[in-house]
Amino acid sequence: MKSFRFKLYKSDKNAKLHKQINAAGLIYNHCIALHKRYYKIFGKYLNKNQLQKHLVKLKRMPKFGYIKEIGSQSVQDITDRIDKAFRLFFSNLKRKVRCSPPNFKKVVRYKSFTLKQKAGWKLDENTCTLKVNGQNYRYFRSRRISGKVKTVTIKRDSLGDFYVCIVTDAKDFAVETRTGKSVGFDFGLKKFLTASDGKDIISPLFFAQNSTAIKNACKNLSRKKKGSNNRRKAVLNLARLYRKTFNQRHNFHFKLARRLCLEYETICIEDLNLKGMQKLYGRKIGDLAFSEFVNILKYTASKFGVNVVEADRYFASSQICHCCGCKNPEVKDLNVREWVCPKCGTKHDRDRNAAKNILNFGLGHRPLQETL
Repeated sequence: MKSFRFKLYKSDKNAKLHKQINAAGLIYNHCIALHKRYYKIFGKYLNKNQLQKHLVKLKRMPKFGYIKEIGSQSVQDITDRIDKAFRLFFSNLKRKVRCSPPNFKKVVRYKSFTLKQKAGWKLDENTCTLKVNGQNYRYFRSRRISGKVKTVTIKRDSLGDFYVCIVTDAKDFAVETRTGKSVGFDFGLKKFLTASDGKDIISPLFFAQNSTAIKNACKNLSRKKKGSNNRRKAVLNLARLYRKTFNQRHNFHFKLARRLCLEYETICIEDLNLKGMQKLYGRKIGDLAFSEFVNILKYTASKFGVNVVEADRYFASSQICHCCGCKNPEVKDLNVREWVCPKCGTKHDRDRNAAKNILNFGLGHRPLQETL
């Protein structure tokens, strides 16, 4: 599967897309309300098929005429999303993982609706035109679409811009690397990636760079009168800064992933407990966006034929001497940045030693651990 994302031209026609996404948001909230009421009465979540039959009946009532704004397959996709979310919620409850059930969303913040199969849309690549529910929209074409189209999703961002996301059955051709090099990476706060071969990566921390402008934009927003045009402009200005930060980080992650995949054949990383790290370090973890980078790295690696190996989350990479395998529990304290192995006398930098242990783990060369 391969996805393509294009931005739609700004036009007065886009008002219809706003109306359709708002209708999808109303349908979503109505389904959530039905689920909550059903669970309160019967103690279990609503069957998806029953919910879809109920929505078909609602279409005939003038009060729920907004359901007709989007196609029947888009309505089915909304019920599919909710069903998956509730299944995941109850699955997490069984595994005793703390989480919250699907909840209501503000209609103005609802983001998208999906068109499945060849219904409700028509694509013309020659004129860069997409026809959705009888209305033509033009998009900026950056590349040709390959493969058979499976789904078309219309997305709206916080600035009110629209994007079309097209999923096809095309496959990326793997580009085999010939370097034969392997590397282990340890994620950190001061350094984005500490490499086993010494080629460390420093994160630009884009949110920290733009924090002054964001702070001033928030101050400006707080001074505006609610419901005024100036407040609306201030909201858009703040959203524009957040989007700029996201785009800068996204660009950095993709370029870094490509560079690493061109240089190494095997990349070993650690499996992080990001929720626990966010509780400890808060906003900085969100700025570094480790989880997003890992997903991008795996996607890029699949295109280049690179192996990405994740070390076990509970592997004590910082505490083990990569030379002799001696485990030093005292290094569990994060304030210990350098330590000397009591068995072989090797002096270690905490992060560099962890990166080398992650590399050994990924290559299967784990030394026997001897705890002091």
